[in-house]
Amino acid sequence: MPEFLNKIKNIEMAITFRDVILLPGWSEVDPKEVEVKTKATKNYFINVPFISSPMDTVTESEMAIALARQGGLGILHRNCSIQEQIEMAEKVKRAEATIIKDVYTISPEESIATALKIMKEKSISGLPVVEDGKVVGILTGRDVRFADLSLKVKDLMTKNVITAPYGISIEEAKEILHKHRIEKLPLVDENGKLKGLITVKDILLRGRFPNASRDGEGKLLCGAAISPFDFERAEKLDKVVDILVIDVAHFHNSKVFNATKKILLNVSADVVVGNIGTYKAAEDVITKLDKVAGLRVGIGSGSICTTTEVTKAGAPTLYATAQAAEAVKDYNAKIPIIADGGIRSGGDAALALALGASAVMIGNLFARCKEAPGTLVAIGGRYYKQYRGMGSPSAMAKRFSIDRYSGAKGLAEGVEGWVPYKGEAETLIQELKAGLQAAMGYAGARNIQDLWEKAKLAVLTSLGAQEASPHDVLLPKGAGLE
Repeated sequence: MPEFLNKIKNIEMAITFRDVILLPGWSEVDPKEVEVKTKATKNYFINVPFISSPMDTVTESEMAIALARQGGLGILHRNCSIQEQIEMAEKVKRAEATIIKDVYTISPEESIATALKIMKEKSISGLPVVEDGKVVGILTGRDVRFADLSLKVKDLMTKNVITAPYGISIEEAKEILHKHRIEKLPLVDENGKLKGLITVKDILLRGRFPNASRDGEGKLLCGAAISPFDFERAEKLDKVVDILVIDVAHFHNSKVFNATKKILLNVSADVVVGNIGTYKAAEDVITKLDKVAGLRVGIGSGSICTTTEVTKAGAPTLYATAQAAEAVKDYNAKIPIIADGGIRSGGDAALALALGASAVMIGNLFARCKEAPGTLVAIGGRYYKQYRGMGSPSAMAKRFSIDRYSGAKGLAEGVEGWVPYKGEAETLIQELKAGLQAAMGYAGARNIQDLWEKAKLAVLTSLGAQEASPHDVLLPKGAGLE
């Protein structure tokens, strides 16, 4: 017979970000000296430990580009068709690169109208003109401005094209670009066939964003969410993105495990699994699944998540992080942990990292940014952005991500509403980074691994939590404490 009394006697404390504080310790490091570079997955580093949540009011290509340029990582949502998600990923990958290898080209026999259409659809300012694989010209926006659309590309293209051998260094490319006052440099092999492209724009962007998260080819790092049951989506996205994130609310499930095994065997991208919330779940991932490159932990902590409210089931992010980290340590698995949900500040990020996370996943704060796809509205003289949970009725109505929650059973596990508009993501990321570095400075940690060793936490009473926040003072609207 079940021992019901023991269920109460042995009950665990599921701590949240509001329950604890990071204790100050002996420090020999200034906050500005604190290093926050970390592993997002087994094979990919990011320069700030901030990852955007794959929600349709948080992460599309614009947010993923902004985050990667600031050193973080965006995970594209899956509440769309496969083709739409692939197009978002391609935009991120083509936003900038040391060398563009998949070059958009056009034939000299095509019309100017076709060239303009390609430039507009792909958001590019020029096209190498290729015939039988060889570069025979180049067509730029200046060539076609106000041009007769019925003309052919060969009528307006620049025919004497400056090219360079594939394998040229960036410094050598800069010299050629400057010498000839050109903005695009096609790279060719010994037979004159097009192999790549270097642009002034990409060189300038690389200089402007030296802290960006990039892949081995210099392109911005990009991740995408997938269902474990959508193998076609996984297979097609695997050709574009660096990281695939299995996106279900409760990963610790036999059907989900079996489906994920197939994906792990057939993709080359790093695969992050989740969400999980207990030691046992992390242990089962480690012992039953091969090639897992990251754990996404936390169930029910998101600001628009109602899972715990409607089901009374959940694993707060801080508790889930400690549980997973202990399993990773016990099995010496060396799998990075992403703490997902409930992050409201750099201090919250510090708490999650202190308990074993390598990075944090954020929805609410990034939903407030200009780059988030949610609608911007004015309410009562202030600006707000739309934000909804992926288990909310309107998100599930699109059907693409309905299998993430219990939506298939007709139960909503999220709400929708509005969050205060923040501005550009760059500003928010710098604030989060400064708060995290300050917190780590208090703990005396020089880097995240140091924080794992040195951090000590203390429990706050409810009155202590009140005292730890601004009190006994009338605060103006917009004080940043929403």
